[in-house]
Amino acid sequence: MQLCSYGQQAEKPIRFGIIADPQYADKDDHGTRFYRNALQKLDTAVTFLNTQPLDFTVILGDFVDQGIKDLPPVMERLEKLKMPVYNVLGNHDYVDAPDRQNLYRHFKMKAPYYTFAKGEWLFIILNTNELSAYATNDNSTPHDDWAAMSDQLKAAGRKNVYPWNGGISKKQFQWMEKQLISAERKGKKVIILSHHPLFPENGLEALNNREILAAIDQHPCVRAVISGHHHPGNFAYYKDIPMITLEGMVETAHQNAYGTVKLSADTMIIEGHGRLSSRTLTFKH
Repeated sequence: MQLCSYGQQAEKPIRFGIIADPQYADKDDHGTRFYRNALQKLDTAVTFLNTQPLDFTVILGDFVDQGIKDLPPVMERLEKLKMPVYNVLGNHDYVDAPDRQNLYRHFKMKAPYYTFAKGEWLFIILNTNELSAYATNDNSTPHDDWAAMSDQLKAAGRKNVYPWNGGISKKQFQWMEKQLISAERKGKKVIILSHHPLFPENGLEALNNREILAAIDQHPCVRAVISGHHHPGNFAYYKDIPMITLEGMVETAHQNAYGTVKLSADTMIIEGHGRLSSRTLTFKH
């Protein structure tokens, strides 16, 4: 197997915007979540991101809190971004979805999980909602697969079997591995994007995160994983791979959470605004 080539020193950096969990809803605040404030926060984030020399922006899921009935004002704001926008589905986006299999179309996605490339980088977007209570139909094969996975995890004493967590199917897993093998052959570097974090484990990780991590560990082209879902944010290394969980925009009355990422061959620089953490990471392989 051909490994990635990292020797191109003149490679142009990739810059992109990041937003996780706006979770807008036209409903009253609850605890630390200020749902209606998300629209003003999105306006602020979009205005700033449009001033930056960005190649694209990624939204890491949970656009809305109560499903697509509240989606139009969110998409109206995101459509003002003067760059391509790549979206990731979150668990709240599935609430009361009339057609779960085609939900992605409402979010202007080409598929529930997909890839896109920029320069020497390949970005793999996973759908970690695929096997879950909320994204599968009763008496369907995916629902049966989710139930079997949940039973196995409970029997093993895992702490992530909750109604708001999901995992990926065997089909998506095999697709991911094919993308990673192809990236290695082409000398691409890889960033994986997901709604549910893969690591560290705190009860909010994807259901089959350990299987996904074991696969990622076999492919040295993977430089980092960026996720949402856990609103306080999080960070850890998994075998030298940075695992970044972005702070959720919906939290707090006024403090925002969005940022930019600058990727070069050896480093990732996250410039956070509001609650979003800034980080400078040096890739270890």
